[in-house]
Amino acid sequence: MQTLNEVFSALSVRRRYEVWFVRLGLADRSGAWWFRYLLMNPGRSGCPEDPRGMPVQVWATWFPRDEKPQTFIQGFLPKDLELSPRGQAPFHFRYRGNAIEENCCRGALQVDGHTIAWNLHYRSTFRVTLSDKGWIGFSRTPHSDAIFSGEIVLDGRSFAADPLGFGVQGHNCGYRHRGFWTWAHAYFPRPEGPATTLEALIYDMPFGLMFRKAVLWHKGEVHVFRNLHANSRSADKLAWNFRCSSNHGMQLEAAFDGAGLGLHRLPYLKTNCCGCFEVANNSLAKASVRFEQGGSTATQLATDTGAALEMVGR
Repeated sequence: MQTLNEVFSALSVRRRYEVWFVRLGLADRSGAWWFRYLLMNPGRSGCPEDPRGMPVQVWATWFPRDEKPQTFIQGFLPKDLELSPRGQAPFHFRYRGNAIEENCCRGALQVDGHTIAWNLHYRSTFRVTLSDKGWIGFSRTPHSDAIFSGEIVLDGRSFAADPLGFGVQGHNCGYRHRGFWTWAHAYFPRPEGPATTLEALIYDMPFGLMFRKAVLWHKGEVHVFRNLHANSRSADKLAWNFRCSSNHGMQLEAAFDGAGLGLHRLPYLKTNCCGCFEVANNSLAKASVRFEQGGSTATQLATDTGAALEMVGR
């Protein structure tokens, strides 16, 4: 059975990125972690002219609740990479002490005097393909309502629990990055039942077109929205409010707020190796959602640490 994590890129491809990522907000609400396993232009050894352009990379970003985020990136040559064959399940991406598989990931980085290690397992009940444009690129979510257990250690400080946190595991791929996008994911715990998740994505397409889609997972049912209309969007303040409706008449309004200390800006290298572009991300963002259908009582949910918001472009 397809799991949405299967490798798409051949190791001979000269221009392409493929990334598997994990975002988890800690259950004690003290912060959030973002882990990223990146394959970049493997057929041409990444971007060999740029020190940031190694073909195999592992990223770890710590978003503490009351401090600025810290990012640690380590690059590797592909000779020791163990990658499952294209399209094969179960999937694996392994490089020495770093790995991501269908339901677990681990890491061991030493960057600028810091030591970061993690060993995590996760489970979920919902997965979705948000966007699939074939060879051009895709955005898949193998674990949308993920529950994490295990341990993360940063410079001797341990984060360990079962459950340790909640969030998402995603899988993206493309010939190049889009010039404009906004992506958001929110995890809303519900004491009376399973969590609700909302994921939304917009990005630019050729001929002035725009891809728009949101997916709500609530009480075991999936609701798809394609007509997103932004009430407001701010790249400076990292905020996005939108409204939309489904084909079945559900009305939804959502607000994501990524401002404050958690707003983190990082340079991403272009797949043509001609420079970088800035990505703004807050993996400890706030979110609220309100939805109703057929005149029923509206449902309102909110979280002050359970969301991630990412933007590129104005």
